[in-house]
Amino acid sequence: MKRKILKNKAYLYLTEFFAGMSVMAVELGASRLLAPYFSSSQIVWTIIIGTIMIAMALGNLYGGKKADQNPDPDKLYARIIVAAVWIALIPVVGKYIILAVYGLLIFTINSNYLAAAAFVACMIVFVFPLFLLGTVTPSLVKYTVDSLDEGGSVVGRLNAANTIGSILGTFLPTFVTIPAVGTAITFLLFSGVLLVLAGLYFLSPAQGDDKADKGADKGADKGADKEAVKEKSTSVEEDSKTGEKEEKKEEKKVEKKAGETKNRIRLTVGIVIFLGCCIFGHESSFAFWQKDLTFEGESIYNYLQVYEDDRQAVLSTNVLFGVQSVYRKEKSLTGMYYDYAMASVLMAQDGKNGQNGSNELNGQDNRLEQKEEAIETGMENTSGIGSETGEAPTDILILGMGTGTFATQCGRYFDNISTEGVEIDQKITDLAHQYFALDENIKVTTYDGRAFLAACDQTYDVIMVDAYQDITIPFQMSSREFFTMVRDHLNPGGIMVVNLNMRGQKEGNINQYLSDTIAGVFDSVSVVKVPSTTNQELFACCEGNVSDRMEKAVQNFEERIAGAEEEDTQPELLYMMQKVNNELEPYVAGNYLLTDDKAPVELLGMQVIDDIIREEVSYYKEIYEEEGLKGLLDVL
Repeated sequence: MKRKILKNKAYLYLTEFFAGMSVMAVELGASRLLAPYFSSSQIVWTIIIGTIMIAMALGNLYGGKKADQNPDPDKLYARIIVAAVWIALIPVVGKYIILAVYGLLIFTINSNYLAAAAFVACMIVFVFPLFLLGTVTPSLVKYTVDSLDEGGSVVGRLNAANTIGSILGTFLPTFVTIPAVGTAITFLLFSGVLLVLAGLYFLSPAQGDDKADKGADKGADKGADKEAVKEKSTSVEEDSKTGEKEEKKEEKKVEKKAGETKNRIRLTVGIVIFLGCCIFGHESSFAFWQKDLTFEGESIYNYLQVYEDDRQAVLSTNVLFGVQSVYRKEKSLTGMYYDYAMASVLMAQDGKNGQNGSNELNGQDNRLEQKEEAIETGMENTSGIGSETGEAPTDILILGMGTGTFATQCGRYFDNISTEGVEIDQKITDLAHQYFALDENIKVTTYDGRAFLAACDQTYDVIMVDAYQDITIPFQMSSREFFTMVRDHLNPGGIMVVNLNMRGQKEGNINQYLSDTIAGVFDSVSVVKVPSTTNQELFACCEGNVSDRMEKAVQNFEERIAGAEEEDTQPELLYMMQKVNNELEPYVAGNYLLTDDKAPVELLGMQVIDDIIREEVSYYKEIYEEEGLKGLLDVL
C-alpha cells in the first residue's frame, strides 16, 4: 500500500539518514556494553566491527532481493519497527545474555575464551537488528528511483544521507549521550528515533488505489464488457460478472483493511515494548548482581564502579577482572603492588642523600631550579614537602594516576616528596577526590601519559608507569620509543617502576616483551612478584645496579630507624622494603621487542588472560565435566 508520505522523497532520505545514524550508535553502544566484561581492546573492537559488517552485508543482499520480489514499503518499515524493538531490548537483557554466553563458553572451550565469547555475544545481541537496518538502502533505492536517467544521482543522495547520519551517530553517543545519560539510555534514544520514523509512515493516510490497482480494474472492466457482448443472450450471466467484479473490489478493500490493521498492531506492540524497556531498561548497572556499590557509572573512556566499606574503598573498571585502585582508610599498607612500588622512592631518596659526585650535585641543582620556577609560576605541588633539611624534594611522576593510591601511600610513608600525576580520565580523578582521599594539592593533568612526556621538559627522580588497565595495554605506552622518553625524563640516579599487571607463564608472553623492551633502554632491570596477584613490579635505572641500590637503601634505612627516637610508620615500611629486597631478582633480558611500528599487545594480553581464566576455573570445570550442570550449581 502506498502512502501519501512517500510522495515527499525527503522522508525517504530521512529514513536513510536515521538508519545510518542508528547503526553507528549501536556499534558504539556495543563497545560500551561489552567493555566491562571483555575490555575495550583492539581485539574486541575488531570483533564488533567485523560482526556488524557481516550483518550489514547480509542485510543489503536480503533487502535488495525482497525489494525486487515485493516492492511494498510496508515491509521495510515493519522491519524498522522490529529493529527498533530489538535495540530497545538490548539494555534490558543484553548483559544477561553476555554473561550467559561467557559462562557457557568458559566451560566448553579450551582457549581464546574472551575472543570467542565476545564474538558469540555480538552475533546474538547485535547482528539481527543491524541486519534489518541493512535492508534499508536497497529498499529505498527501489522506492526512490523513478527512471534510470536519475538513478545515479538518487543513489548518491541516499548514500550521502546514510553517511551523514553515520557521522552524527558516531559523535553523538561518544561526546553527548553516553557521558550524559549512559549506555542504556543511549540505546533507548536511538530505538525511539527509529520507532518514531516507522510510526510516521504507518500513521500517514493511504493514497487510495494505486496505478496498478486502477489498471487491474480497467482490465477487469474491459474483460467484463467483452464477455457481456459475447454472452448478451443471458442477462443472468451479465449480472453474475458485475457481481464478480464488485466482489473482487470488496475483497481487495478487506485485504487492505486487514493489512492496515496488522500494521497498526505491529506499531502498537512496538510502542508498548519500547515503553516497557524505558521502564525496566534504563538501569545502567553492569554488575547487576552487586547491590552494595557506592558508585557505578560511565565516563568517555571507562565503565566505573566504586565499592566502599569501613576499611577501604575500591575502584574497578571491569566487572570480571579485579580492581584498579584501593584506598586503606586505616592508613596502612594496601597489601597490593603499590607497597612494592614504593621501593623506587626509597632507592631514589637514598641515592640523593647518600651519594656524592658531580652527577648528584648537578641533579640537585637542576631540581632546585625547577622547584624555584614552579613556585614562581604557581604550579608547585606541596604534598609531602616540608623537610627541615632544606633539600629539594624527591620528584615523583605517576603515569596512570588512577585514584592516586600510589601517591597517597608515598605521602604517608615518605617525607620531602613532590608528587604529580597524569590521568586520561577526568572522571576517575573526580572519584579520587570524592572517595579515595586524594590530596587536593597533588597536581593531576588530564592527558595521555606519552603525550604528556612529549610536551613536558621537567625531569623526575621517580617515574611510575601504571597505565596498564585490566587487560587493556595501550601500545603507545609499551614500546621502546616510549620507555626512551621515560628515561630521558629521569634525573641522574632516577628510577622507573612499572606495574606489569598480567603475569604470563608461556614463552614469549606479554611481560617478557615489556621487560625485554625496557632492558634494551635501561642499563639495569630487576623485578619482584606480588604474592596472590598477577602483578609484578619492574624497576629500571641507568646509574648503578637496581638490586645493589635496593640492598644499600634498605641497609641505610635500617640504620636510620635504629637511631630514631619516636615510633611511627617507619617500621611497617621497613618490613615491606626488606621483603622487596629479599624477593627482588635481576632480570635476564631476551630478544623480544615492542616498537611503535610493531606492538601486538592486544594479542599478547589476550593469551595471558586466557591462561589466568583457565587456571581460575579449572576447579569448577572439573566439577562440570564430572557432575554436569547440576553439580556445578550445587557447588556455586
